[in-house]
Amino acid sequence: MSWRSEHIWIELIKGSRKLSNFCWALIVFLGSLGFLLVGTSSYLGRNLISFVPSQQIIFFPQGIVMSFYGIAGLFISSYLWCTISWNVGGGYDRFDKKEGMAYIFRWGFPGKNRRILFRFRIKDIRSVRIEVKEGIYARRVLYMDIRGRGAIPLTRTDLTPREIEQKAAELAYFLRVPIEVF
Repeated sequence: MSWRSEHIWIELIKGSRKLSNFCWALIVFLGSLGFLLVGTSSYLGRNLISFVPSQQIIFFPQGIVMSFYGIAGLFISSYLWCTISWNVGGGYDRFDKKEGMAYIFRWGFPGKNRRILFRFRIKDIRSVRIEVKEGIYARRVLYMDIRGRGAIPLTRTDLTPREIEQKAAELAYFLRVPIEVF
């Protein structure tokens, strides 16, 4: 989502609160809970899950391994849910021609550096850069090359080539800088 006027461009960045992250966190949680219940039911010798008979699973070594996978999965699931609730990677990009300033803000993990804010002058922006790597792990990232700071990534990697090209062209036109493709 973005908002534009003649002098200001604000682009909201979604971060980790995406539908795919919610789905993966739920799948990992339910799967790990299932593993833990099967391991626990094999230890107790009672069926905690009705469609998995615990008599067929011996506690040593299968039940222990199932319990271990369940506990490990719960840790991974809690990490995913925390990342979603903290909205890691979310924030905004703001370019203000009247002030002559650009702001890139992102949320990080809790701690000293939770708020990540880059502030620089628009005249220090050298170019908008598109980096494209095709193959099994295709990667398309939009960068902003800033004098004295190097390249700062602006977008996530799940955009299509057409979307990233369009976004780069619009931003370069707004900022009056060239586009570089790598």
